[in-house]
Amino acid sequence: MRQVTVFTHNRPEQTGAALQLLIEQARRHGVLLRFDPEETAKHRLAPAEGILLDAPWSDEVELCFVLGGDGSILRALRHYAGTGVPVFAVNFGEIGFLASIEPDGLREGIDVAFAGSYELMRLPAIALETAVGVEHAVNDIAIHRRIGSRVADLSYSFDGEELGSVRCDGLVVATPAGSTGYNLSNGGPIVAWGVEGLVVSFIAAHTLTARALVVGPRDRLTVRNRSREPLAVAVDGRPVDELAPQGALTVGFLEEDCTIAQLPGASFYGRLREKFERLAR
Repeated sequence: MRQVTVFTHNRPEQTGAALQLLIEQARRHGVLLRFDPEETAKHRLAPAEGILLDAPWSDEVELCFVLGGDGSILRALRHYAGTGVPVFAVNFGEIGFLASIEPDGLREGIDVAFAGSYELMRLPAIALETAVGVEHAVNDIAIHRRIGSRVADLSYSFDGEELGSVRCDGLVVATPAGSTGYNLSNGGPIVAWGVEGLVVSFIAAHTLTARALVVGPRDRLTVRNRSREPLAVAVDGRPVDELAPQGALTVGFLEEDCTIAQLPGASFYGRLREKFERLAR
């Protein structure tokens, strides 16, 4: 039987009606919906036709259906990174830049998702090498000073060639998909989906010479902490590590790591216009 993973954000009262419609339409399409233990408990689901409860996340599914905002979508994308399983998302967040559809298009969106008539958009990711392993970021990696600590002193180099040292609050490395987030608030450029490369921008740089950079996919970035205090390291907004004084982290580009399912004819520029018009309201 065709199987689809369902993942929702942490406010079940917002997604309850949508979830019931999803379950009903899944039965009509002959699709089995998988809910892990957290989702089963969150929505107080009882055994019923067409749903599998307390099911572990599986890579042997044809789709991951998300009801949530960008944080939930990022979690699903990270989980299915490198598996080829696409993520189809309904925006129940503020902006939902990564979402496939808005809630008012739910019924039509479900039909597209279960009919498999969506288009696939491959998104690159960032590989961050840490002492405990490799972390993947779909949006961005942020290296920043902790609250109450001194201004950071960061040097940065590409393939062993140092470009400079910057006193700042931190540094952000973003994918094209993540360029509209933390990077944009730093004054970095918006990079269209499909561009191969990463954006490096600085948080509150204490210099007039630090400028955002767009770097090629084969350029490996090394960031060294020349500060006297450790710096926090976050992946897609999640704290994952710290960068010790005189320590270094290496970042690289991962091509076509994650897959978004979107409506036929959807474009990056249409998505950009729609989301930023919403911010202006």
